[in-house]
Amino acid sequence: MKVGIIGGGIMGVCLGYYLSEQGAEVEIFEASSTIGGLAGSITLEDGTRVDRFYHALLSSDSHLSGLCNQLGIADQLRFNETRMGFFYRGRIHSMNNVLEFLRFPPLGWIDRFRLGLTVLYAQFVKDWHKLESISVEKWLLALSGKGTYKNIWLPMLKAKFDGGFENTPATYIWSRLVRMKSTRSGANQKEQCGHLIGGYMTLIEAMTARILTTGGLIHLRKPVSRVDIENGRAVKIITGNESHRFDVIISTIQPPVFQRMLPNAPLDYRELLGGTQYLGIVCPLLVLDRPLSGYWTLNLTDDSLPFTGIIETTSYIDPQYVGGHHLVYLPKYTAPGSRYQDLCDEEIKAQWLSHLETMFPSFQRSWIRDFQVHREKYVEPLHVLNGTHLIPPIQTPIENLYLVSNAQIYPALTNVESISRKAQEVAALILNP
Repeated sequence: MKVGIIGGGIMGVCLGYYLSEQGAEVEIFEASSTIGGLAGSITLEDGTRVDRFYHALLSSDSHLSGLCNQLGIADQLRFNETRMGFFYRGRIHSMNNVLEFLRFPPLGWIDRFRLGLTVLYAQFVKDWHKLESISVEKWLLALSGKGTYKNIWLPMLKAKFDGGFENTPATYIWSRLVRMKSTRSGANQKEQCGHLIGGYMTLIEAMTARILTTGGLIHLRKPVSRVDIENGRAVKIITGNESHRFDVIISTIQPPVFQRMLPNAPLDYRELLGGTQYLGIVCPLLVLDRPLSGYWTLNLTDDSLPFTGIIETTSYIDPQYVGGHHLVYLPKYTAPGSRYQDLCDEEIKAQWLSHLETMFPSFQRSWIRDFQVHREKYVEPLHVLNGTHLIPPIQTPIENLYLVSNAQIYPALTNVESISRKAQEVAALILNP
């Protein structure tokens, strides 16, 4: 079977790997000059390669661990204990054990009990379909109470959704609570987070090598302009003045972008694709010569801050693996049409550093080795109340044409663990219909 894959991000590479391992002849078409997409890397001025965006590899990510074993790179996995904190009214509060939880100042005794109950209750919810018709606000208010909701959940939700989240189902927070709890073990409930030496490009390059070994091809700087359809069947991928014929064509790009490649598809299907909404991201990477906070994640309860959180990956990645640098990601998730996507890099830098200096009075700009701003408009799909029928199916209305994107990963989180699972599932579906 000759298979053409549109998109060389992590989904496209995973799918290409699983298909080629089962005998398919794979070609991947990527518009940019590098493979990997959101899971790709950047190279700092001193030649150090680091992840472009931050990622979390948890000790509970069994499918990803198994994939690393298959590829012979499991020896590159490293796990370390992590720390999480909350920034509340000008102070950082650690939240890593029961004692710290009981001392958390924003919450009274009843609030703390109900917050703990929310986390515990989420673990016992097995039928997530029941949560689809309940708003995240209503669900959290019922379980956590008004005090916890006002002081913890509300500012975090406003930051994550860039303002409005009224139509967001409870599945959003449920899936995050389940994943967070899955990596905590032992009496002290210590959390472990991991990474691959060399970042996710270590995984991507290992899969790419296997694709090439089996005779597959990867085309970079080859944007796809359209998919040719003949008699209701997808037959060709068009790139510039070239056409490429395949038995099966699979798009792994975001549905609104895929829509533009299908001018002759049924109108109702094109409308379905175009209606899929995404959160974007503006994510500066701050490269320092020393640690900033020592916390992997600092949750922010002050919605006047422009960034959504502070992610210091070198709190669990030994700096020796990233050129001796300390890496701090300062993401701002953006709603469709957000003004933050239009700000230039210098405006972002000025705003972000000004707020960082207020949060950390001892912080000095002389610590900065590099400051890079990275942004994408299609990062995390937005799902709405009772909206599963709005998720585009894997099998399109066009014969031999499939769509596989993170919009279909629901209610699970759109991380590399869930993406690799979805890719394996779809490869099996295509090869054994």
